[in-house]
Amino acid sequence: MKEVKNKWLELIIVLSAPLLSVIDVFIINVAIPAIKKGVHATDAQIQLVIAGYLLGYAAFLITGGRAGDHFGRKKVFFWGMFAFTLASCLCGLSTSALQLNVTRFFQGLSASFMVPQTIAFVQVLFTDTKERAKAFALYGITLGVAAAIGQALGGYLSDTHWAIAGWRLIFFINLPIGILTLWATHKYVTETKKHQNTKFDYSGIAILTLGLFCLIYPLIQGREAGWPLWSVGLIVLSFGIFSFFIYNQKRKLARNENPLIDVRLFRIKDFNIGLLAVLFHFMLHTAYLLLSAVYLQNGLGVSALDCGLYFIVPGLLFVASSVLASRLIVRFGKRVLQVGVVILAIAFYTQMMLWKPGANAWLIVSLMGVWGLGNGLVLPSLLNLALKNVPAQYAGAAAGVYSTFQQTASALGVSIIGGVFFYYSRNGWQVAYHAGVVGLLVSLALVSLMLYLLPDRKASQQGTSKINAVEAEKAEVLILD
Repeated sequence: MKEVKNKWLELIIVLSAPLLSVIDVFIINVAIPAIKKGVHATDAQIQLVIAGYLLGYAAFLITGGRAGDHFGRKKVFFWGMFAFTLASCLCGLSTSALQLNVTRFFQGLSASFMVPQTIAFVQVLFTDTKERAKAFALYGITLGVAAAIGQALGGYLSDTHWAIAGWRLIFFINLPIGILTLWATHKYVTETKKHQNTKFDYSGIAILTLGLFCLIYPLIQGREAGWPLWSVGLIVLSFGIFSFFIYNQKRKLARNENPLIDVRLFRIKDFNIGLLAVLFHFMLHTAYLLLSAVYLQNGLGVSALDCGLYFIVPGLLFVASSVLASRLIVRFGKRVLQVGVVILAIAFYTQMMLWKPGANAWLIVSLMGVWGLGNGLVLPSLLNLALKNVPAQYAGAAAGVYSTFQQTASALGVSIIGGVFFYYSRNGWQVAYHAGVVGLLVSLALVSLMLYLLPDRKASQQGTSKINAVEAEKAEVLILD
């Protein structure tokens, strides 16, 4: 019994990484007007405050996963949390948009080393199918709760006026939490087995980072600049770089050079489809929280504090539906997620139709609650769908790939759907919100398609065990250590 208690305690401690990293994505949303004024930023620079963080996050996640395999997951988690806490303080001290964007990039980079360790710890600590499902559910719930906490804290702190500007507090709040987590990690988290033969693919890191930068930066800056030739050229170049990256990884794999990504992971069908579902869902998830926070304040005249408070109810409903989904999915499989997608579609459409100037606060909160209810049925289970058939010894590599997709999707959601929203804001905030919601619905339709294509495996214990055994055997053949 003592071992089980320690195992769950370690999970709670390492869940602080996704908690803080996600809070720092969404805490910005409600505080955007205050930050924009505080550092004299343009709309594009403000988008980069979010997307730059996600870019640094996404570019080094696979490296972070590999670092945990090589140096030990506890050690990498500890120093990643230390760097994240330090970078957060530097963000709070920024005096210009450039300084803030640079420090946000390094904040995201440090997050990329601590977050994959959480997923890898789940893979290593929880070998039992039921326990692992619960652990992944807790991880997913943490992501949703963190998003709601981030929105609420952003509204409260940006409206707070102490000795320093309130928006700076949204970064300094990480200092006490970071210190507490570092202490708990040192005292209670045990080190995992190291794979000393793991080597870093430095050229792969550079190519992937360059490709992500060439895609995301022009999507944001190009819109504000009127899509000059350089922005279109960089986007086209990014696809060439990604193609070269895949070629580079295949070549290294053939030479047994331990590439950044073992591309044969993508031959596991469930992993592949699950990643695409994750991609499209996190695009709409991150974009929705940005769009709704900006529209509520600028379009409907809601104060930053009230706007933050509005996200509490959907956050609570998210937790409730997440817990319910973790039980129902055992019996009904992917149909639980499909019901969630339908509820999300209803939420987005009714918000587009009914959120108008003068809208009643109860109406706004009620429709946001419908969104939280539907999102709880979908988001936490996507992680388990993507990773459940990956053997534990490849936990670090798979966690890095999953997290890279997740954060890249969030950056693309801010860049593409957020870009559409800000582009149409010149015609009024209501028009902008309608255009943004259309983008959300398109992404949701793609999530629905991926769920349709995903094999439905209702988790009778016996059936799930057989499937995991077969897929694990396939993966052992397909993936090089």
